[in-house]
Amino acid sequence: MVRKVQAWLVRGESGQALVETAIVLPVLLVLAFGVVMAGRVVHAKIAVQAAAREAGRALATAPSEEGGLTDADTAARSAADGYGLSADGLSVALESNGFARDGTVTATVSYDVGLGGLPFIGDLDVTVSSSHSENVEPYRSRELVHQ
Repeated sequence: MVRKVQAWLVRGESGQALVETAIVLPVLLVLAFGVVMAGRVVHAKIAVQAAAREAGRALATAPSEEGGLTDADTAARSAADGYGLSADGLSVALESNGFARDGTVTATVSYDVGLGGLPFIGDLDVTVSSSHSENVEPYRSRELVHQ
């Protein structure tokens, strides 16, 4: 009699591991994809912050406004490229505010992070942006003007 009960108990648990796996596996997959998605967004945010900082510094230390705007755009795109961001989703906005001595310049960089490669998400883009303001160097803020 005892053997029959033991056999019935063992036979009753034959599909339990499969059911537990079917319940736990989707939760683990969603968690793993969430970690990958968060990693992509955080990486892009760090890269955008670095690009904005480099652009702001290049503009603030430039000898002229025209040259500074060109150098700042190049610096931002170079920094973003160094972090592996594609140029397609990158946007750089520069404000020189008249480029006055001891004035403030601002660089704003935005990037569209594509999350379309992850399953169950579809074609989703997240935009991350950062801005950096810096004081214009007082001895480099004006071009030589002939009077």
